[in-house]
Amino acid sequence: MRTSMMIRYNPPTGWPQLGRPFHHGVIEPKGHVLHMTGQVAWDKNANIIGKGNCEAQAQQCFDNVENILKAVGGRMEDIVSLTVFYLNQADMPAIQKVRAERLQLESGPVSILIQAAGLITPDLLVEIAPIAVIPDDRFHEPKY
Repeated sequence: MRTSMMIRYNPPTGWPQLGRPFHHGVIEPKGHVLHMTGQVAWDKNANIIGKGNCEAQAQQCFDNVENILKAVGGRMEDIVSLTVFYLNQADMPAIQKVRAERLQLESGPVSILIQAAGLITPDLLVEIAPIAVIPDDRFHEPKY
């Protein structure tokens, strides 16, 4: 499947998506590769949003990612790879729910989910680390 000149695919030998926004393979298009620092539920003042609430924290993580993308002309569908670190297995449904809301099935990235022993502070429950490719025709340097 081509989206934004990206080729996303799921070979018939791979496990099914079951409605989740990911693909087994993504071939990057030409463009500007954007590697992002792992995003946690901090706002611009380093306050934790959603303390004790993994769903709210995941929303904040994706808000942060979206803001980083927008600063250079990117969109959520430009994400080609997503690594998610989380603490509690019980939080997986909340994380999957937010992913399904923020990422589209047809433009889902390749994905890695890693249960971690801890994150940078004990109150953080989830961290996401995406890589995106911004097409040349939309890319612009950040204006700060």
